[in-house]
Amino acid sequence: MTQYRKATLALGAVVALLASASFLRGQPAQNDPNSAPNPYHIVDGWAKLPAGRHFGQVISVKPDRDGQHIWAFERCGGRFCTDSPLSPIMEFDADGKLVKNFGAGLFVFPHGLFVDKRDNIWVTDNDSDKAPGKGDEVIELSQDGKVLRRMGKAGVEGEGPDVFNKPTDVLIAPNGDIFVADGHGNHRIVKFDPHGKFILQWGTKGSGSGQFSTPHSLAMDAQGRLFVADRENNRVQIFDQNGKFIADWRQFGRPSGVFIDKHDMLYVTDAQSNDATNPGFKRGIRIGSAKTGAVAAFIPIAYPDTPTPQGTGRESNLGAEGVAADDAGNVYGAETGGFGAAGGLILRKYAKN
Repeated sequence: MTQYRKATLALGAVVALLASASFLRGQPAQNDPNSAPNPYHIVDGWAKLPAGRHFGQVISVKPDRDGQHIWAFERCGGRFCTDSPLSPIMEFDADGKLVKNFGAGLFVFPHGLFVDKRDNIWVTDNDSDKAPGKGDEVIELSQDGKVLRRMGKAGVEGEGPDVFNKPTDVLIAPNGDIFVADGHGNHRIVKFDPHGKFILQWGTKGSGSGQFSTPHSLAMDAQGRLFVADRENNRVQIFDQNGKFIADWRQFGRPSGVFIDKHDMLYVTDAQSNDATNPGFKRGIRIGSAKTGAVAAFIPIAYPDTPTPQGTGRESNLGAEGVAADDAGNVYGAETGGFGAAGGLILRKYAKN
């Protein structure tokens, strides 16, 4: 073998190694992180509300275990539920008809939502500052709206094993363990057993591996790995269920919401990227493999260049914070930028073209 041939093979091996290392770190394979195709279109007016009832900020959305119905958590027709008589937990059928609505009087600032294998609904109430004696809780409810369990201390912010500080999301593992993203105040992940007994916590505020700056949303893949939307660090961090760091992926933008479907497809919402927070990334929903991290699709924010009056649901153009997909492959985006919109304009459904 000639010296030239040896040098060429060696150089190729180095390039391949660097490319592999870059991929494992979660860097985008392409130069343009917004270049993935968009094979979806908006189904306008999908979510149908009763006459006189309007959406508040829709912060979270998840599919029911039947894979067809969709649950949404919104902020009582506005930005908060303080003193509101409205019910913020909503279930829609596949056609967008509202079939259940409950939770009136329980919440201050709705945030995370999860449906467990027993069909119970878990939610986080993020902020106790607006209503003394409420908020900073994780609450489990039946599908009829009965409160089954409360975790944390209502109206009490803290850092201990039995209190939260503005919890952002909750996830129930297949074995019943409970994971809470205590994200807007404490920048940590807290793990409990199925009975609510504290097991462990990890994370402090920072940008290192295993640190967080607003852990905003949780998802779990088929391997049991925990995906955390580490929003202000512009990355998705991946851990095992004991908090051991596995990887961070930055190719999905500045993540507010994460969701993994039955096929291990990862859906990530980016509602905040701009030239200051995350240069080069546009806002929208990125979809890719939870196994490899490859981004396969990008849904840009709806109506990005059309400023509209307050109250239409399109005025902010921030994009979705919550995201989910049903078994048919439809994608749902929960938006918080605008509110007061009739006809489902800030709970959007995206269907494949």
